[in-house]
Amino acid sequence: MKGLILSGGKGTRLRPLTYTSAKQLVPVANKPVLFYGIEAIAAAGIREVGIVVGDTRAEIREAVGDGSAFGVRVTYIEQDAPRGLAHAVLISRDFLGNEPFVMYLGDNLLNKGIQPFVDEFVRERPAAQILLAHVPDPQMFGVAELCDGRVVRLVEKPKDPKSDLALVGVYMFGPEVFESVRRIRPSWRDELEITDAIQDLVDRGLTVRPHIVDGWWKDTGKLEDMLEANRLILDTFDRRVDGSVDQTSRIEGKVVVERGAVIERSVVRGPAIIGARAKIVHSYVGPFTSIMNDVEIRDSEIEHSIVLEGSVISDLANRVEDSLIGKNVRIYRLPVKPSAYRFMLGDNSEVGIRW
Repeated sequence: MKGLILSGGKGTRLRPLTYTSAKQLVPVANKPVLFYGIEAIAAAGIREVGIVVGDTRAEIREAVGDGSAFGVRVTYIEQDAPRGLAHAVLISRDFLGNEPFVMYLGDNLLNKGIQPFVDEFVRERPAAQILLAHVPDPQMFGVAELCDGRVVRLVEKPKDPKSDLALVGVYMFGPEVFESVRRIRPSWRDELEITDAIQDLVDRGLTVRPHIVDGWWKDTGKLEDMLEANRLILDTFDRRVDGSVDQTSRIEGKVVVERGAVIERSVVRGPAIIGARAKIVHSYVGPFTSIMNDVEIRDSEIEHSIVLEGSVISDLANRVEDSLIGKNVRIYRLPVKPSAYRFMLGDNSEVGIRW
């Protein structure tokens, strides 16, 4: 069995951050989202992985390499533009051959992994197996309608959803899907929709097995979902302090302090992670915060946020919260203070705040 990871989207909902970085490489709990998908596929025993890439292909290649760091062999498959999930399957035919495969969307997180689903698929050998989750806003997703436990209809982003069962970004297919992706036509979005391909399997009388996931699932395409995924993953961490913490500082709860990090005259309250060579001075880092490598937080407070490499936050009079801050960003205080701060900043930004 092979794996197919889709990593070609533009990440428009995370702009301006994704103007300069692939959305699949934005870190959650200090690890790129894409890496969680590769690790999940490797943990399921799959060793051959194709990654569909687009405009950010060079950045993805640099981050993932040949896959050996994850125990897999990676083949890169170039897609000239985002033309739909079914199109990604179509252009991957040479890599996939006639083998069954797992398709994993590179910006998705599934907390319990995929091994039980893969084992079930290999054992039962349906034409397709789809993972579903109950969601409050099904009109934002592909939606499945079930009847007596069978898939009867799938619709992509319906205006009037008939169920609240959204397609999770993990699919398993047999070679039958290749005929279906050739038979369908582009949707109103001018994309080849995977929901249409799966519907074609159903219409042809082939077996499509549904499986409702019982753990959490996150599509990290939006700021709120990325921060929530960060919160959920940090909460699974165990305390580990490999960096330097002075005697006037307090580390409370499940906190990871990586080697080379320095914490002085500060409080870090977990769950949280402080990256290598980060420096926290006379500051407060609150729960559900991920501080990446080489970040400096000085005379400031921050919680429920993600700060990427090389950024500096200093001398702020109010707490930063619910924020995603890009690489090499500088946020500092100027003479007239506002009452609150909330940011989503791209790489190499600079924000001066009056006080």
